[in-house]
Amino acid sequence: MSDQLKNQTSLASQPLKWGDRVHQALSNIRPSDLGRVGVLLGGKSGEREISLMSGQGVLNALRARGVDAHPFDPGLRPISELASEKFDRVFISLHGRFGEDGSLQGLLEQYRIPYTGSGVLASALAIDKQATKRIWTSFGLSTPRYQMIDAQTDWGQLVKDLGLPIIVKPAREGSSLGLTKVTEVGDLPKAYQLAAAMDRDVMAEQCIIGEELTCPVVGENQAAEALPVIRIVAPESNYDYHNKYFSDETKYLCPTGLDQKIEVAIQVLVVDAFKALGCRGWGRADVMLDRATGVPYLLEMNTSPGMTSHSLVPMAAKAAGVPYEDLVLWLLTQSGLSLKEDVGKAS
Repeated sequence: MSDQLKNQTSLASQPLKWGDRVHQALSNIRPSDLGRVGVLLGGKSGEREISLMSGQGVLNALRARGVDAHPFDPGLRPISELASEKFDRVFISLHGRFGEDGSLQGLLEQYRIPYTGSGVLASALAIDKQATKRIWTSFGLSTPRYQMIDAQTDWGQLVKDLGLPIIVKPAREGSSLGLTKVTEVGDLPKAYQLAAAMDRDVMAEQCIIGEELTCPVVGENQAAEALPVIRIVAPESNYDYHNKYFSDETKYLCPTGLDQKIEVAIQVLVVDAFKALGCRGWGRADVMLDRATGVPYLLEMNTSPGMTSHSLVPMAAKAAGVPYEDLVLWLLTQSGLSLKEDVGKAS
């Protein structure tokens, strides 16, 4: 049923705009076709609070469209109980570790439960900022210079290599958790300690001064395409955890007001970044546009983006003509598995 649904709603071969193709695809779907659906939310990561908000939004949207949807919180229940729920497919609304890092995707592959978003490998690569940068640089995609640091790092040499300010962050956290923008060399040890409390691997990254942007991507392989770019204007240019999810002072501009050629260049870059990591379904790339050179730099790829009232994929989808409920339903129809059951069998 999963492959049939995916084929029914495939958008790759139709010459319509993405929003029109979504509406056309959904017109052929009955809620009963989707079976019993699990919405995975909450979890055990530092982004649990946001995941609960995302998951509740997804759950409400699916139920409003008549889907037999049920919440499942791996932070409160053993993940092994997923098998006994008899879900026909799941919508992953977990963010960060144990939900966005490939481990859950591997379990779902074993249980043969189709799921939304990227597969095991792409999820594992995208959550690891160092692995992501290695792949992007191997494809010639622009991303800020960086060094992995530890308690013995020569901070003065680090400043000589990367300049100031420097962004210090855990290698495998999202939502700006543990991130510090360091403007003085003497503050680097404290910033390292904050990040190291969340991850054994810590990255120091060149700080690009300019416009903060984000751009969602949908589809997979050659059918991957970018949605409208969003420009983020945060208080004092500080797009931290609070300003991402709870502040009404952060402004989101879509359209961005940027030159059309620059916006197209950003969309091309993020689609290339998405494909380089092997992502599928949906994702969102964060980008900095260098004010001095006009060069866009990739920061990271989110493979399970937020779906809260402040989230950016729904905002871009709305700008493309797809309201929240339709977006959620369409993403669910794109659920699938990466591994075929006959892989590895002797012929």
